[in-house]
Amino acid sequence: MARILTGVQSTGTPHLGNIIGAVLPAIEMAKNEQNESFLFIADFHSLTQIKDKSTLRKNTFETASTWLAFGLNPNKTIFYKQSDVSEVTELAWYLSCFFPFKRLTLAHSFKDKSANLKDINTGLFSYPMLMAADILLYDADIVPVGKDQLQHIEMTRDVASRFNNTYGETLIVPSSLIDTSIKFVPGTDGNKMSKSKNNLINVFLEKEKLKKQIMGIKTDSKNINEPKDFSSCTIFNLYKILAEKKDIEKLKNKYSKGNIGYGEAKQLLFELILNKFKHAREKFTYFQNNPEKVELALSQGAVKAKKIAQKTLKRVRAKLGY
Repeated sequence: MARILTGVQSTGTPHLGNIIGAVLPAIEMAKNEQNESFLFIADFHSLTQIKDKSTLRKNTFETASTWLAFGLNPNKTIFYKQSDVSEVTELAWYLSCFFPFKRLTLAHSFKDKSANLKDINTGLFSYPMLMAADILLYDADIVPVGKDQLQHIEMTRDVASRFNNTYGETLIVPSSLIDTSIKFVPGTDGNKMSKSKNNLINVFLEKEKLKKQIMGIKTDSKNINEPKDFSSCTIFNLYKILAEKKDIEKLKNKYSKGNIGYGEAKQLLFELILNKFKHAREKFTYFQNNPEKVELALSQGAVKAKKIAQKTLKRVRAKLGY
């Protein structure tokens, strides 16, 4: 049995790209009886960006609601908030004492913003050690990540090995799992969908607001009767990620023959999203109206997570002589 751990930041409601690239694959993996699944909401990490407590609380709640709406079973997955297991911060301190300063300066999370040091807080700089603690605290075997997070897993493996080399086998050295089948999900501007670029599609919005997002997808200026390049069209590329093969071929044919305008194509995408995520939208609304259900799932998961965390920390503290 493999212990699989996934963490998600609470920087806002997960968008369509998050759902396709992270939420659905992780939930599917958790259904495998051979796996022991952990999923946490990284609200400590979010503090490096968000300082307003109401926003942080809202984002955490909506992130949790999203996972539950898409079928995460809290009885089979240990589902919790990072901040409910304070042991992670103690382990992060221990790990930071075993990791070179110079290596941390090479972390993408720091390096990408190092040109403006005034905008960087210490939390962002030490981010990789907190992430390492998130993983090592639960003896995780496998951590599914995107390519942009691979460096952090390598740092986790490095610091675990450094600790083990000094004190003997204490921490499980995890392996990363990169899902090569994860699709590129374009945003409304054609670039990768991202909260920071504000080019996202929020599938949980009320119908009119969701429609407005979709109608805002950028296109070229070709008229209805002109043949269109479906391969470079953002509308089509989003549609083909979600639709059945026969419907994809049907739309592709219309593009090639010039039998469809972009407005009609956007309407088809809008209707597809409404149908595809009908159940998840209903569940999300249910959790929004019943926040105690979400809190219960998270608090029960935190109890389970804390028991495991305390065992690991006790093992580490013993090696350090505390």
